[in-house]
Amino acid sequence: MAKIVIPGIDRLKDWIGKEVAVSEWLVVDQERIDAFAAATGDDQWIHVDRERAARESPYRTTVAHGFLTLSLLPQFLKEAVEIQGARMGINYGLNRARLTGPVPAGSRVRARFRLAAAEAIEQGVQTVWNVTVEREGEEKPVLVAEWITRRHD
Repeated sequence: MAKIVIPGIDRLKDWIGKEVAVSEWLVVDQERIDAFAAATGDDQWIHVDRERAARESPYRTTVAHGFLTLSLLPQFLKEAVEIQGARMGINYGLNRARLTGPVPAGSRVRARFRLAAAEAIEQGVQTVWNVTVEREGEEKPVLVAEWITRRHD
């Protein structure tokens, strides 16, 4: 899918209420899951013990951390949307986030971004994105979130 280019932070308002972009598919492999476990200290067996997960997990394999899925949002947005004229962007928080389904190791996921709000702030704009992360082959999303970011000019 082609990257959407927004020619300035002042033009974000034109996208309010619309689906702005859909990211490319990303494979969430065991290597990424293991690296996330090492970085966060969350090494619960359901994430990192392949043999035990094959025996005991209802998914019959390891699954990604929900927070790993959440942490992919900046990567997905960066790949799908270019906001020109922004010197820097920051995560400002979440109004709402729900981890609505599993991401078994080896799954492909992508994100859909709908712009809910864009408000002027000092030296920039604050955006609220309604984000849905979907897993290939599943109807139900694996994550839904209302994510707040800021772009500064």
